[in-house]
Amino acid sequence: MMETILPGINNTIQRESRNPRSYNTNSDEDCDASEAEGKIKTRLMSMWNNMKYGWLVKMKTNFSKDSAVWLLGRCYHKRLEGDIDTGDAGGIEEFKLDFISRIWLTYRREFPHLNGSSFTSDCGWGCMLRSGQMLLAQALICHFLGRDWRWRAEVSASSQHRLFMEDSVHRRIIKWFGDSASRNSPLSLHALVSLGEESGKRPGDWYGPASVAHLLRQAVETASVENDHFEGIQVYVAQDCAIYIQDVMDLCEPKRGAHFVRDGNPSNEDASNAFSIGWKAVVILVPVRLGTEKLNSIYGPCLTAILTMDNCIGIIGGRPKHSLYFIGFQDDKLIHLDPHYCQEVVDVWEAGFPLHSFHCRSPRKMTLSRMDPSCCLGFYCRTREEFNRFVKNVKPFLVPPHQKGEYPMFVFCDGRSKDALSINKVTIPDDSLSSAVYHDSDDDLESEEFEILEFK
Repeated sequence: MMETILPGINNTIQRESRNPRSYNTNSDEDCDASEAEGKIKTRLMSMWNNMKYGWLVKMKTNFSKDSAVWLLGRCYHKRLEGDIDTGDAGGIEEFKLDFISRIWLTYRREFPHLNGSSFTSDCGWGCMLRSGQMLLAQALICHFLGRDWRWRAEVSASSQHRLFMEDSVHRRIIKWFGDSASRNSPLSLHALVSLGEESGKRPGDWYGPASVAHLLRQAVETASVENDHFEGIQVYVAQDCAIYIQDVMDLCEPKRGAHFVRDGNPSNEDASNAFSIGWKAVVILVPVRLGTEKLNSIYGPCLTAILTMDNCIGIIGGRPKHSLYFIGFQDDKLIHLDPHYCQEVVDVWEAGFPLHSFHCRSPRKMTLSRMDPSCCLGFYCRTREEFNRFVKNVKPFLVPPHQKGEYPMFVFCDGRSKDALSINKVTIPDDSLSSAVYHDSDDDLESEEFEILEFK
């Protein structure tokens, strides 16, 4: 019975959520009734969503004993025996701790209304925005805590002080993504949707990987104006699958010949004495399309090789119409964090707010061949030297095997993009012109092939 009723509920709610009536045009007399009706619809959709994506059942993900598991540049092996050359690989327990430590951002319900609309949940349409948030959260974890940081829910007495400081930073990062329109949450869903509105998007519209990459860049740029924590980090989005070296340098190099203010009066200083803030860390986002309707299989080895790099912060993409955040692999299966679990909103400004819903204990895997060809590759470089090493180390992974230098996923170019392009202003791509938009549809009801391992 439920299998018959719930799809109909889902379709009805999806239609109504995209109807112009979703915006608050009711009189004050109707507001309370409309809000109550909206909450009921949200809960029904949340219930159906969580059933559809398997969050109400427990399954087991099988990890091969004979193959390494890679997670954002770290190698793990289930069986550490003398006859297996695992190098610096850790065991499966270390993999579990690493996986759980990644910040998990999912659908939420009953958050403050989105920008003049009646939306109090992003269930059914916000999956790519959530995937982008997770990728950026990983970059911020690397920036403020380091790649080797691990979240430990239980703190031993001997390490309380150090872990207390780390917990403070950990919570601060999550607060930046809190589901509200607060200026103290500059990377929130509300903030991203607001930036999208400047380019013609509305709450409830769907996004592709390239659009989200530009939204993330704008969000960090906006945050840096009011929040000192963002002064030391920049976001660069590649244009037409090309990273322009000088553009990155311009973003990250110390500013010389700056204007100084002394006694209220601006003055120019000699360049050698000019103010220097030091090299800024950079998040590099590269939107790519690796095929037409389906992923071109020649790029499979390139994608998995990139996930073995220390600089990699993951890949946002998914399977058709279903966004995911890819963070690792074993053999031909990609390990991902899935944003399609609808949870209640958490007040991140409450003292000691609960953290468990921001960390996933259920890794999922998906066959690489099912990956949508449209995706966005993410990298993080803390220093100039690290950026130079990244440029050198990533190049062998960009060209598919046996292609003799042809058809790289992306390229590096000397100089600046404005010297090569006729337009200087980069706008958010129009997702309506592309098949690479990510949303939930009835197609998601097909056999998922997902596997779950619940960590205890």
